[in-house]
Amino acid sequence: MDRPLRWLAIALALFVANAQADSSVPAAPRVSASTWLLADFDSGARLAAHDAGRRVAPASLTKLMTAYLLFEKLRSGKWMLGEQINVSPRAAAQRGARIFLVPGQSVPAETLLQGMIVRSANDATLALVEHVAENERAFVLEMNHKADEFGLHGTHFVNATGLDAAGHYSTADDLLILASRLLRDFPEQYRRFAVREFAYQELKQYNRNALLWRDSSVDGIKTGRTQQAGFCLIASASRNGMRLIAVVLGAADEAGRVSASEQLLDYGFRHFETRLVMQGGEPATRVRVWMGEASELPLGLERPLFVTLPRGQHAQLHTRFDVGQLLTAPIAAGERVGFLGVALGDKPIAQVPLIALSAVDTGNILQRAFDRIQLWAQ
Repeated sequence: MDRPLRWLAIALALFVANAQADSSVPAAPRVSASTWLLADFDSGARLAAHDAGRRVAPASLTKLMTAYLLFEKLRSGKWMLGEQINVSPRAAAQRGARIFLVPGQSVPAETLLQGMIVRSANDATLALVEHVAENERAFVLEMNHKADEFGLHGTHFVNATGLDAAGHYSTADDLLILASRLLRDFPEQYRRFAVREFAYQELKQYNRNALLWRDSSVDGIKTGRTQQAGFCLIASASRNGMRLIAVVLGAADEAGRVSASEQLLDYGFRHFETRLVMQGGEPATRVRVWMGEASELPLGLERPLFVTLPRGQHAQLHTRFDVGQLLTAPIAAGERVGFLGVALGDKPIAQVPLIALSAVDTGNILQRAFDRIQLWAQ
């Protein structure tokens, strides 16, 4: 999450926490899992959480980072879905979920990708990883580098599959950020996480995310289970244009992770709503610029601004523009020149940077002289 949006999400989370203390918003459900988190995808607002910063074994939720790097390499042309991949003995011997690959056989890359995503197959995962990197160790270095880039300070990977290992851990907070980046950066690939079944060599296997059958609004994302991690699930659902993500870690069994996810998603959709406050990249206001070749500068946001509030409270939301200084050329496009203030009634929620949507170069000598006269006369 970029820094301005990270601070906005923190501010909105604090507001939502205060709002939950009001009688108008019931307390979050008490779900049976060791750590969990519910958040809105567009605004980033955390709606409910329990021990979300605690480091735990992430099981196959690890494969979200594996998938992210594979999608990056696919987009850059380092591998192709149609190419054939030879299966190594090490890949075929992987423990846990498998699609039962055989050493030495040649398998289409897209088949392996679907096996990894739909079935969470460790053999398919390692076959892909070994194909796009020198070996799994080299790929894991890339995973940890990407975790640092995303600011996942509670995460460290030891393998690409999610098998239990010393020093292999993550947090609900970090997994939310990772899942959100996957959805945002690769929307064309995200559809794969909603596929319910997968067939390979006449053996049909099913997606372990039971919510795909129970709730039509759920379209992903990933399950996980190991002895250390327990039963885990990151579920994403979209209803009436609002997308929520529930992260549930350490449930006691399959029914527990499904029930916990259902309860959290239903709670969020029932009691909160997300609305677009301002579109990104479009003029939100215009301000006077002095000493420039142009006298007016359009200001806006880098990206769309969404705000999540308890239902019925958006009518009290208002914004204000704060430039707070005399703007003089030159000004570069994208330069931050002020803030958009967001408040609910008289309660400030957040400040989001306003940027210049176009550049203004220094004016000629006549333009500058005319502006100096105007400033002197004020």
